[in-house]
Amino acid sequence: MSRSLGSIVEALGGQLHGDAHALIQRLAPLSTAGTHDLAFVAQARYASQIETTRASALIVPPALQAVAALRGACIVTDDPYLYFARLTQWWRAQHEPRPEPRIDPLASIHPDALIGEGVDIAAFVTVGPGARIGAGARLGSHTVIGAGAMVGEQSLLHPRVTLGERCSVGERCVLHPGVVIGADGFGFAPHKGQWVKIEQLGAVRIGNDVEIGANTCIDRGALDDTVIEDGVKLDNLIQIGHNVHIGAHSAMAGCVGVAGSATIGAHCTVGGGAVVLGHLTLADGVNISAASVVTRSISRPGHYTGMFPIDDNASWEKNAASLKQLNRLRERLKAVEQAIEQATQVTPKP
Repeated sequence: MSRSLGSIVEALGGQLHGDAHALIQRLAPLSTAGTHDLAFVAQARYASQIETTRASALIVPPALQAVAALRGACIVTDDPYLYFARLTQWWRAQHEPRPEPRIDPLASIHPDALIGEGVDIAAFVTVGPGARIGAGARLGSHTVIGAGAMVGEQSLLHPRVTLGERCSVGERCVLHPGVVIGADGFGFAPHKGQWVKIEQLGAVRIGNDVEIGANTCIDRGALDDTVIEDGVKLDNLIQIGHNVHIGAHSAMAGCVGVAGSATIGAHCTVGGGAVVLGHLTLADGVNISAASVVTRSISRPGHYTGMFPIDDNASWEKNAASLKQLNRLRERLKAVEQAIEQATQVTPKP
C-alpha cells in the first residue's frame, strides 16, 4: 500500500522539496533502494551515494539539501535518523493496523485478576490471581502472568513471555518472545561441600517505555527488588542478575551479562558480549566496548575498553605466556633501576 510524500510530511513534519503527490511503496536502505522507495542519509560521509541511489526520495539534513534536490524529491530535517525512526513507526501503524482487542476463550484468567479496558489476550495465556493488566495492554499466546504481577497500560508482551509473581512491568513496554522476568536469582550458601538454596524473596520492577529483547532473563532480587528504570533498552539473550539496578535510558547489546547487585547508571551503553561483575557500580554516562569485562567500579563517564586483541592462536599463546611474566619482569626492572641509582650516587674518589 503506497503513501504519498505529502502525507508523510503532514504526519511527521520536515520540509518537502519535490512532488507532494509522489507515491512511496517501501522504506529502504540507501544502497538497495529502488523506484518508489524512500531512504535516508544521516551523515555527510554518505553524500556520494546520493548521486548513485535509485531511491525516489531521500530524507536528508539541511547540509545535504542542495545535493539531494538536484537528483529529485527530498524531505529536509535536522535529524534524519530520528525522523526515519519515527517514520518506521508511522509506516507500521499505517500498514499493520492494530486489530480490535479480544480475550481468547482459550486463555486462562483467574477470577481475582483485574483486566483493564481494551486489553487483548491471546490463546493459552495464563493470568494468575491478583494480577493486574492495564488498559490497552496486549498479551501474546502462551504468555504467563504470575500471581500479583502487574502489566502497565499499552504494554506489549509477545508470545511466551513469563512475568513472575509480584513482578511489575510499566507502561508502553515491549517484551519480545521468550523473555523471563522474575526467575530466581543465583543464590546458594556453601555447606559441607554442598549448596543450600537462598530463597529469592524480592521481585523485579520495570519502569515505563522499556524494551527487552528475545530470550533475555532478569532475575528477581534476593531481598530487595531488581530494578530496571524508565526507557532502558535491552537486546536479545541478556542476563541480568538479582538485585541489579539499571538507570534510566541505558542500553545493552546482545549477550551482555550483568552479575548480581551491580549498579548501572543512567544513559550508559554496554556493547555486545560484555560482562559486568557483581557488586560494581558504573556512573552515569559510562560506555563499555563490546566483549569487555568490567572488573572494577567506574566513577567517571567516558568510553572504557577491557579486552585482549584477537590473534592467531599460536601468537595469542605466546603473548599470554609473556603476560604471566610481567610481574617478574617488573621486579627485575625495579632492581636494575635501583642499582643504577645507587651507582650514580657514589661519590668518586679525589
